[in-house]
Order: sequence, then structure tokens, then C-alpha cells
Amino acid sequence: MTQLINILRRFADQRIVILGDAIADRFLHGSISRVSREAPVFILRHQQTETLPGGAANCAMNMVALGAQVSLVSVTGADEAGNELRANLEAAGINVEGVIASKRIQTTTKVRILAGHAHSNKQQVIRIDYEGPALDDVEVREALVNKLEQSIRKANAVVISDYNYGVVDARTIELIRQATPKIPVLVDSRFRLSEFTGFTAATPNQEEVENLAGAPISSTEQLETAAKELKQRLGHRALLVTRGPQGMMLLEDDGPPLHIPAVGAQQAVDVTGAGDTVIATFALALAGGASFADAARLANYAGGLVVMKRGTATVTRNELEHSILQS
Repeated sequence: MTQLINILRRFADQRIVILGDAIADRFLHGSISRVSREAPVFILRHQQTETLPGGAANCAMNMVALGAQVSLVSVTGADEAGNELRANLEAAGINVEGVIASKRIQTTTKVRILAGHAHSNKQQVIRIDYEGPALDDVEVREALVNKLEQSIRKANAVVISDYNYGVVDARTIELIRQATPKIPVLVDSRFRLSEFTGFTAATPNQEEVENLAGAPISSTEQLETAAKELKQRLGHRALLVTRGPQGMMLLEDDGPPLHIPAVGAQQAVDVTGAGDTVIATFALALAGGASFADAARLANYAGGLVVMKRGTATVTRNELEHSILQS
């Protein structure tokens, strides 16, 4: 416990660069008033709409909430969602000099409709995604590479947060690989993890491991085998597999798999963005010199906290320290 607290208190000394897809997460809240006469659907009386940083931007928000110095390298549109997203990031204390705003880009926006009766908890009933065309603008891509090159010179660690919306490509991957031989580089890729070889560690969930293995996983033994094969293919020093209510499994170069039981309630309130919280905590701990096992334990505490919050949420350093001391 003392060791984990000491690692946590070093978070403020870390300078982290995040490269990835910044997403505007919009939550539209309303109460159900009646059934429409026009069609058999409920009428939602709008109460409020809030926009929160999602994707790589949520990873950045989690890191700054944990006390780190964070620079985000990404692209947004010069539109309402992009302007609001960048303003939220800047207000939180994140360095957004590497976030390019382009009129030729549409900000990726995910609108979640949360509905319920007036005095009940709101439930997500539908999500609407607004996605722009492929990020193939030559000037934007060149500017992105230049921003990344400038940002990583003083970094203690780099996080690649790839949601497959085009910010991370072969050129930026290779730039990070060549420019960061002595610092941790952590990868969270929703659909393309097999392309991110030769880095420090990755944080896939069990379903992603199963998809990459190309076969169903129905036992701990099968998961261990599939994860070992994936780690070998990637050439990473470690692989941290998140398993929801089953906790996490850590694989390192030496030793057997480490299974870490979940912390807190078994039934999550909302898992939106939980992977961002996990990799943010894992990366900060490794940047501060923690072992993979201690970094994974801290990430497990953070994950257990954030899934008990609604919406795209973060975990603060005080919350994390309190959770460790209460365990």
C-alpha cells in the first residue's frame, strides 16, 4: 500500500504526450413526458446537453486529474464541437498546442441520448455518431507530424490512443518508435493493435484479445495462451488485459501471468471511457519508475473507481489514494 501511494505521489512530476483521436462526447439528458401521437415512440423533454472530452482527449483529462503535465497531439474540426472540446481541454490545464483545428475536418462527435422519468436515473437509449471523411489532408498530416515531433522531446512517456479515426498512421507510429527509445510508450488501439509493434506495453480488453486471436475464449487458460501469443507478436515488454468484473491480467517477459481481482462493486454503473482511465494511470506509474505489476495494480484501482461514475468520467489523485487506503 505504501509503495503504491509513493508511486501515485510522483504523478505530478510526469510529462506525458498523448497522440490520438480526440472525440467530442455529447450527452443529451431528458425526461420522458408522454407517447407521441405520430408514432409509437416516447417524447423526450430536453433538460440539458453537455460536451465532454472523449477518446484520446478523455485519456488526457484523466492524466491531468491525476496531477500530471499533459500535452495532447490530435486534430479537430474548426466547428462548434471542436471549439467546445478544445476549450474544455484548455480549461482543465492540458497543453493543446498540438491540437490542430482545421476547417477541412469534421470533429468526431458521439451523441448519447439519456432518458428516464422525471425523478429516476437516466439510461442511455441510443447513440448517434458523427464521423467525417478520412483524414487525408496533406497539410494537416504534415502539421500533425511536426507537432508530435516537438512535443515528445521532453516527455517522460507517450500514450498512443487510437480509435481508428485517422490521427495515428504509419508515419506517426514510426516517428514515435524512433524518437522514444528510452521512455515508456503505451498503446490502446480499438481495432488495429497488431500494427503497433515494438513498444513497451498495450492495454487491450478481453474481447479485443479474442478478436485478434480469431477464436472464442471461454477459460482463463485460453486467455493466458492467446495473450502470450499476442504479446509475442507485438514484441512488447508487457500486456495488460482488462477483464471487467474479473479484474485484470498482466503478462511480462518473465514469470507467470499475474491475475488482479477487480476492486469495488462487481456491477459497473457506466464503462464509457474506462479504458482511457486505465491506460492513463498505467502510463503515469510506469513513467515514474514503477514496476509493471505496481502500475497494473494502480490502474486496477482507477478502473474500479471510474466505472462507478456516469458518462465520460475521470479519477482524481485524491480519489485514487483514498481507494488504496480503504482497501
